Amino acid sequence: MKIDIVAELRWRGLIHQTTDDAGLPGWLLAEPRTVYAGFDPTADSLHVGSLIPLMLLRRFQRAGHRPIALVGGATGMIGDPSGKSEERKLLSVEVLRANVAAIETQMRTLLDFDAGPTGATLVNNYDWMSQFSYLEFLRDIGKSFPVNVMLAKDSVKNRLERTDSGLSYTEFSYMLLQAYDFVHLFDKFGCQLQAGGSDQWGNITAGIDLGRRMRSAQFYGLTCPLLTKSDGSKMGKTESGALWLSAERTSPFQFYQYWINVDDADVGKCLRYFTDLEQSEIEALDAERASDPGRRASQRRLAEEITRIIHGPSGLARAQRATEILFGAEIDALSERELGEIFADVPSRQVERTQLEGAGLNVVDALALAGLSASKGEARRTVTQGGAYVNNRRVDSIERQLTTADLVGTSTIVLRSGKKKYGLLRLA
Repeated sequence: MKIDIVAELRWRGLIHQTTDDAGLPGWLLAEPRTVYAGFDPTADSLHVGSLIPLMLLRRFQRAGHRPIALVGGATGMIGDPSGKSEERKLLSVEVLRANVAAIETQMRTLLDFDAGPTGATLVNNYDWMSQFSYLEFLRDIGKSFPVNVMLAKDSVKNRLERTDSGLSYTEFSYMLLQAYDFVHLFDKFGCQLQAGGSDQWGNITAGIDLGRRMRSAQFYGLTCPLLTKSDGSKMGKTESGALWLSAERTSPFQFYQYWINVDDADVGKCLRYFTDLEQSEIEALDAERASDPGRRASQRRLAEEITRIIHGPSGLARAQRATEILFGAEIDALSERELGEIFADVPSRQVERTQLEGAGLNVVDALALAGLSASKGEARRTVTQGGAYVNNRRVDSIERQLTTADLVGTSTIVLRSGKKKYGLLRLA
């Protein structure tokens, strides 16, 4: 049975605009098609904002179509002016190549590159754009692209209207380069549909216009919403910056915690955007959230699914284990990095190794030193009342001494007062 991908995308809220609302569904149902989306290689990882078009390609592939993921090795050297208030720094070819290789690894976790006729393809527009001389590009492509088309695009008009920054000829040329990508992919792969974020509408329609002029063929465009919160602000930002798909930039634990803490007003949208859950299950979660929001079942399901998709079952298991530790599970053989991630916002105090050698450091002194008790008297009461923990193990005596045997990782002791009040002691 053929899958109506447009209907699927619509109930998920993933269609912002199309160039042919009436004709696109039937065109996609008629036979398998090829669709592409572009990704910016200005970092060695995609971030969560890139995940919407990437999941879009994944859904097209599962509906029987062939996805092409294009990384802009050439256009990335210039920088897309869409949505930008100033020109971006140019990256070297070497840096861009390294970024493209890293991004390809991430794409392979979401797209199947070995699925026969529907197998995903990764292309880099540097491979064909670098073959043009400046004169050849102007003669063969530039002549088919009216300047008034470019000037009419919002991404260009907005920059030209600003008094504090202009638009360089380099950036002005970006739209033409990206438009030609569509023509090239049509020539080589028969691709007639481009997808992207709503901020790419001008670039997508420019490619459609160029393709019609150069090849007299039908081209289509589809955009998905940008990732925003219910208040209109950008989603995917943390205190430390962007939420990256790379485990080296954003750990599976940090990634998981972000989605656990998504607001009720946004979690339904995220379940639709980022998971493969069926409509019936998502709607059941919506109903449960409305009747019992305190359970946060939607957030847990979202965090589980999106972490499994991006970081695999092992990454999800590590994230869930770290979450259990944060809420009281015993701390075993955590590394210094894992400790740093789990307890990133917990205050710490330094101790000398000599304080943990010999008889060691009394737990009452340790609680006061870590700032978990205002005085030693309060610390004693905390211990005697059963509210003191070392590495999440309850302390049952004020005579308890902390030694180097209590170190987790290589240099940290985790103290807790009550259910959630943590403090760290670290070796100086």
